[in-house]
Amino acid sequence: MAKKGKTDPTPTEAQVEQYEMLYPILTNLLVETKELSKKKPDNPLNKLKVQMVNKILLQVKDVLANDPALQFLDMLDDETLPSNSDAVFIIAQYEAAMEQFRSKHYYQDKNTYKMRWHTK
Repeated sequence: MAKKGKTDPTPTEAQVEQYEMLYPILTNLLVETKELSKKKPDNPLNKLKVQMVNKILLQVKDVLANDPALQFLDMLDDETLPSNSDAVFIIAQYEAAMEQFRSKHYYQDKNTYKMRWHTK
């Protein structure tokens, strides 16, 4: 039972489904952004790329809605247009938060020895 005034961090089935859909997209996004950053780290992303990345990041924030890491996750600024290396830094934080989320809520069932999510 959750303590009074505290939000239960246990994910819902819907959050797990979102996680499983978004995590591969996020990791691929990080790989692609790293490649851009290797070639031209200081070049800014264009507005379309920032909007596309933020669309994914916003959904990741929904998955992590009750996770303490959420307070450290920023969106890309579509006004100042971050550099490729700045985008890598921000997307990597999201990936780390998603990995931490999985390590907290995905475990091996002691009875069946199968891996499963702990959900509400």
